Amino acid sequence: MRNINVIVFLFCFATVLVTAQEKDEKAIIQLLEKESATWRSGDIKAHANCWAIKPYSRILISTGDGNVIDVPPQVMIDPPANMAGNGGTSSNSNYKFHIEGNTAWVSHDEVSISKEGKESHTLEYRMLEKIDGEWKLVGQSIHVLPNSEK
Repeated sequence: MRNINVIVFLFCFATVLVTAQEKDEKAIIQLLEKESATWRSGDIKAHANCWAIKPYSRILISTGDGNVIDVPPQVMIDPPANMAGNGGTSSNSNYKFHIEGNTAWVSHDEVSISKEGKESHTLEYRMLEKIDGEWKLVGQSIHVLPNSEK
């Protein structure tokens, strides 16, 4: 009887862990999609709400021609005029998660289509923290695939 109780307990515990992981994954995907959409629409307030700038925040972009741009994190919450809000759409896929407590990193592929129909492909790595029960971006690294702009 004791073995059955242990097995039932372990099954219930595993179920709770899987459910919590799935809930966090869904919340993170929603955040990433919101962050992308608000940047393109120019909704700076909603975009800034996706971020928590920390002393260790960093945003690196490697371009398709091999250059690296070190973007000041403050740009995510207070971008220069005309930097955000240029329209277009994006689609993310191939999510891979590592979630541990209140920290996470996520990698995914993104296809961006400008309002003129120009398509580009990136590989993205996002660092997140759960703050007051909500996931926030604290850093990211974006890699534009060479020859992906069509």
